[in-house]
Amino acid sequence: MIAEFGLAALWLAAALAALQLFAGVMALTRPGEGLGAAVRPVAVVQGALGVIAFAALMVLFVRTDLSVKLVAMSSHSAKPFIYKLAGTWGNHEGSMLLWVTVMGLAGAFVALVEKRLPERTMLATLAGQAFVSLGFYAFLLISSNPFERLPTPAPEGNGLNPLLQDIGLAFHPPTLYIGYVGLSVAFSFAIGALVTREVGPAFARAMRPWVLGAWIFLTIGIAAGSYWAYYELGWGGWWFWDPVENASLMPWLAATALLHSVSVLAARNALRAWTVMLGVVAFSMSMVGTFLVRSGILTSVHAFAVDPERGSFILGLLAINIGGALTLFAVRAVTVTEGKRFAPFSREGALVFNNVMLSAVLGIVLFGTLYPLIAEAMGAQVSVGPPYFNPMSALFVVPMLAVLMVGPLLRWRQDNPGRVGKLLILPLVAIVVAAGAMVIMGGVGVLPALGIVLAAGLAFASLMPLRGRSLKRTPLAIWGMVVAHFGVAVSLFGMASESAFSVEKLVAVRAGDSAQVGPWKVNLKTVQPVAGPNWTALEADMTASYKGGARVAIRPQSRSFWSPPQQTAESALVTRWNGQLYAVIGEQADDGRWQLRLWWKPFVTLIWYGALLIALGGLLALIGRVSSDLRRIIAREKIAYRRERQGR
Repeated sequence: MIAEFGLAALWLAAALAALQLFAGVMALTRPGEGLGAAVRPVAVVQGALGVIAFAALMVLFVRTDLSVKLVAMSSHSAKPFIYKLAGTWGNHEGSMLLWVTVMGLAGAFVALVEKRLPERTMLATLAGQAFVSLGFYAFLLISSNPFERLPTPAPEGNGLNPLLQDIGLAFHPPTLYIGYVGLSVAFSFAIGALVTREVGPAFARAMRPWVLGAWIFLTIGIAAGSYWAYYELGWGGWWFWDPVENASLMPWLAATALLHSVSVLAARNALRAWTVMLGVVAFSMSMVGTFLVRSGILTSVHAFAVDPERGSFILGLLAINIGGALTLFAVRAVTVTEGKRFAPFSREGALVFNNVMLSAVLGIVLFGTLYPLIAEAMGAQVSVGPPYFNPMSALFVVPMLAVLMVGPLLRWRQDNPGRVGKLLILPLVAIVVAAGAMVIMGGVGVLPALGIVLAAGLAFASLMPLRGRSLKRTPLAIWGMVVAHFGVAVSLFGMASESAFSVEKLVAVRAGDSAQVGPWKVNLKTVQPVAGPNWTALEADMTASYKGGARVAIRPQSRSFWSPPQQTAESALVTRWNGQLYAVIGEQADDGRWQLRLWWKPFVTLIWYGALLIALGGLLALIGRVSSDLRRIIAREKIAYRRERQGR
């Protein structure tokens, strides 16, 4: 009954999405009929029904109800509880149900709390959200029903992909989906503003928290996915420009540009058309990513769907949603006034420059991701990887980072280069010192050296906006900017250092033998079989010492899962303040020696610490902006109340 209950809730939610769309359109075209009053309540109930449907699927997975096809295909009775729970969204149908659930919740929250926009714009926004949601409801109910029953219950489940049986799976997909759906709300705001021609600071202030929230979750989700791939896949890398990795990066790039553009519109009433366009592009990238992961055109641990029918359905949704939005923009863009002007040497000018650079990087990533697929469809095999992405992206990232050092120090509208130059003395000294260090060390590649030099300058420049301020009275939004930009410097330093100074060693050793990798001496004591709840493994009992210091026990494993049958490499990590030792055990050779793959990765952990700082900066800015908006609303309500009393 739980499956039928969840399916009924899903159908009702889809019906309410259709009603929300109908009522919103009718309220806009025939305002006298009173249907507008129903839009907000319907959006709230629709969100609640989505939550009920997803909760029902979670119960089915926790119980391992093998009469449900999705559970039988994606779970197993012997699987640990946390992976049964995470398995709810570790498959195609469950992940898409999570998508529409979060989308419904977002729409409900907008309907409940957003009071700043004109009612017509709000109705158009909620109608746009319902239109997008309705397409995904149709996709689930027609081609990806998560509650489909089997004719007879399966004797046992197939289990979840062993690579996904990791605690990182409990955080990576949900955070990404919240980010994607946050961009769908920004998309709906953009559509609502275009329909009603209400593109201005009020629209930007309403959109900004959603863009910030989406950007925060995308940052966390990408960082979590990167670290999961780093330690779980046993390859020693943190980013490979895999098409599915790029599918999450592209919305983040667009959201970063949109975040800065919407802030300019909210604060200075400029970049109106550009902000609306980025709102459409950001969600377009989310839709492109959804198509790549779920169309079956990619073979990846991330790619769930292999049914061409599903890919065609998503491609149709992509064409309808994005094509319709771009058509609306083309028709209404001429009615969006330019907004206030500004000088090129100003904070707005710096933000526009960096937005252009981000858009260029987005274009490079999009082309590099889609080109091999297009070439394959035409009968040619083309591989596009780091040799293309790294230098091409650097052409735009390097000037973007240089401007990022200066931009926060500039005044709005117009500034004086002489004034700003004085503030850049310390960052420039840091750049010169770092560049000198790179020359003295020698042997460092051009791109890693540039990364280290720019990271040094950006780290100091990011703190300059605090100069001369009372730290206690500095607004949270300023703190958020400082922390996020400092996080960029930290991540950049980690990326560049890992690329410049990593040491890798592949050795074959017997029990009792040692190997040296960088400053680490690793000793293999023995290899023994061990067992887990749904796997067996060969575990290497090893010790590692840093520059002859105390020995640390490390135990990499080669695991064999039996449902589904698959072998995985579980790496062992030793983390120090200045980097990580990374160890993976391979197969045993005929002569009895064991293959070991060892890496010393200086400052690699700064990549993810920096990402957390970036997300923290976004959170501080979000809290600051929401608090400021609330104070503004409360003050306005107090003034209205006083006027009302005086009128009496």
